[in-house]
Amino acid sequence: MKTHPVRTHRSAEDFPREEHLAWKIAEVATDPVEVPGDTTDMVINRIIDNASVAAASLTRRPVANARAQAQAHPYHPGSTVFGLRGSFSPEWAAWANGVAVRELDFHDTFLAADYSHPGDNVPPILAVAQHAGRSGADLIQGLATGYEVQVDLVRAICLHEHKIDHVAHLGPSAAAGIGTLLGLDTETVYQAIGQALHTTTATRQSRKGEISSWKAYAPAFAGKMAVEAVDRAMRGEGAPSPIWEGEDGVIAWLLGGPKVEYAVPLPGPGEAKRGILDTYTKEHSAEYQSQAPIDLAFRLRERIGDLDRIASIVLHTSHHTHYVIGTGSNDPQKFDPSASRETLDHSIMYIFAVALQDGIWHHERSYAPQRAQRPDTVALWKKISTAEDPEWTRRYHSTDPAEKAFGARAEVTLDNGKVVVDEVAVADAHPLGARPFAREQYIAKFRTLADGVVAPAEQDRFLDAAQRTPELGAGELNQLTITVSDEVLGRSPHSAEGLFR
Repeated sequence: MKTHPVRTHRSAEDFPREEHLAWKIAEVATDPVEVPGDTTDMVINRIIDNASVAAASLTRRPVANARAQAQAHPYHPGSTVFGLRGSFSPEWAAWANGVAVRELDFHDTFLAADYSHPGDNVPPILAVAQHAGRSGADLIQGLATGYEVQVDLVRAICLHEHKIDHVAHLGPSAAAGIGTLLGLDTETVYQAIGQALHTTTATRQSRKGEISSWKAYAPAFAGKMAVEAVDRAMRGEGAPSPIWEGEDGVIAWLLGGPKVEYAVPLPGPGEAKRGILDTYTKEHSAEYQSQAPIDLAFRLRERIGDLDRIASIVLHTSHHTHYVIGTGSNDPQKFDPSASRETLDHSIMYIFAVALQDGIWHHERSYAPQRAQRPDTVALWKKISTAEDPEWTRRYHSTDPAEKAFGARAEVTLDNGKVVVDEVAVADAHPLGARPFAREQYIAKFRTLADGVVAPAEQDRFLDAAQRTPELGAGELNQLTITVSDEVLGRSPHSAEGLFR
């Protein structure tokens, strides 16, 4: 890996295009390096993982609405949409599938200077691959780039510190991945990356206060913008330049300011793209920083015994966990029994209380209104708080994979003054956890979430195709989807018509 210094440059400075971060990323995208076997295997795992969480979310209102919008844009050759037969315009397929993948907050994650869900790269890159008649090998090349670029940007550039939503790293990574997939030249990919970044910067209010369905829509929007950016760039249209380093660019006005310098690592020429191997998926349908605390709650149940005896619980954790999903956020909605699922998913206090009481976590039942409003749950919920611990913050930002951790130490004080203490550094499903996810676990997750939604024969067909992705020929990538019956689609809530019919 080579580290590139990235800072604001005045318009009057001599700053050659070849020094722009967008150009350097485009060079990574256009480097025809072979994809390593372990990267290929993990790409397959994440194709399966995305289909798993999409299956579980197919009948939810936001997903049904996004799907209806895509249905209003049929196209040939086009791209597939989860649940449906037929083909649709690729940018709308990327949109609908992006919402389905993201709705339950249940797919992969990477946390460093910022945080991300790199699996959000799959819907736009796959949609373009299907539409363009590319092969499975081409798709794997594109996804390896998408993951690599997103991971490298997340390692180096903190967005949330400046209240910019993390999808600002997704637009450029998806555009770069599509560029690799299509074999575009460096100039075209450079322009697409600039456009994609320019159109996908937004504030973090989508993940603050009363969180709405836009939390799932935001990454899908970024993917859709990436597809459209590539289309325009292929037609010869340009982008704001330099997009990151310009005097009125992203760094100067949205991030650290003109005096800040970032150090962005990128693969050198001929260096394999392995970024996906540093990412990790979720066993539980909840914000990633609650994965280890959920496992910790399961472990504490026996030690505590009678939960009614709990006087207080303090979760000592990282700065980020405390301020984003903990009491450091100062969001009263995080203690509201009538809050949306999206808000509850970002309340570690609620999540820890339910995990303690139930000993299991379910992507629907754990968030049901009747579950959130149980009096004993509300009482326990209000006894839980978080506190930043500098050591957990240090480990959160560590660049050493053996040290990097997203866990917490729980201090449970009982009514007799006894204190029960335990901690978990990484989730059980993490590569360094007690039960790391491998292909067997990805398949099991798919089977579990597809049960009752996707017919068994269709499950078998999809899993066979996904595991043969490297062998799929040009025009065969439409096999990498799932279709369901009209009865299943009919379970979706009826919604009002919009502009597109």
